[in-house]
Amino acid sequence: MPNALAAKGGQRVSVVLPARDEQNTVGPIVATIREYLMENAPLVDEVIVVDSRSVDATAQVAREAGARVVSQDEMTRGLPRLEGKGDALWAGLAAASGDVVAFIDADLQEFRPHFVTGLVGPLLADESIAFVKGFYHRPLVRAGHVEPDGGGRVTELTARPLLNFFWPELAGFVQPLAGEYAGRREVLERVPFVSGYGVETALLVDLLELVGLDALAQVDLGERKHRHQSTEALGRMSAQILLTVWERLYRRGHVTAPRPPATTLTQFRRGGGDARPALDRQILTTDVTVAERPPLIQVRDRMPRQSPSMQV
Repeated sequence: MPNALAAKGGQRVSVVLPARDEQNTVGPIVATIREYLMENAPLVDEVIVVDSRSVDATAQVAREAGARVVSQDEMTRGLPRLEGKGDALWAGLAAASGDVVAFIDADLQEFRPHFVTGLVGPLLADESIAFVKGFYHRPLVRAGHVEPDGGGRVTELTARPLLNFFWPELAGFVQPLAGEYAGRREVLERVPFVSGYGVETALLVDLLELVGLDALAQVDLGERKHRHQSTEALGRMSAQILLTVWERLYRRGHVTAPRPPATTLTQFRRGGGDARPALDRQILTTDVTVAERPPLIQVRDRMPRQSPSMQV
């Protein structure tokens, strides 16, 4: 911590948490950042929670813990409505004032300050670094059984093979889908943000092309504990990552169409009142199309001015 403070100088540091229905975890994360990184040591200048259309008390809990809470919809007022985590991240970047901006998922359990210091430290200490990605062990708890590294299922089954095949320069990133990362705002404002779960994949690919591999770094953050999504939800996440990769392959001339032949994902859920008799399963169809916000620098003059009325 002393080294990070010494390296900070006059730079401002923002921490952004995108949050949808995270009332159980967002408060302790914000309170930890405020106590250890704002009050005890002035490393972080602001902590922002982007309320992503929560229907629970996420915004209230975050505000009471000491965060500045902004609405995803208010920050993107006047622009097309988009869904997903990537849009909330983009809104958080627009709301942040820091020279260095760190993004932290709001569902982390047993959060510790090193999640922030580990990400921003390299950026403060080395001006050649533009972006820092976190990696960690992700235990998966199921029926009382713990798999020490079982939490990265979409990474191993979807993201890593795609990146290894098409962007082998990124093969060395341990967890390309990690939700904890930080970057220089001047760089982050120059890349688009995919609206859905393809955002982390898109950021790595786009930043590789913008600043080069030598400006990208990763840091070991130890262990990450959080709630896990169902296999069904992970299937939809994987589909959005595939679409994100497809669009970037199109931009490089490796595929001839901007979108694949179909963007609807069909899944089957066992049982339920709407189960088909012959299948004993419900048929679920989801449009997994991903959109993206343009680089923030292109639309900065169209963004709403920040004011107390913007807080929710």
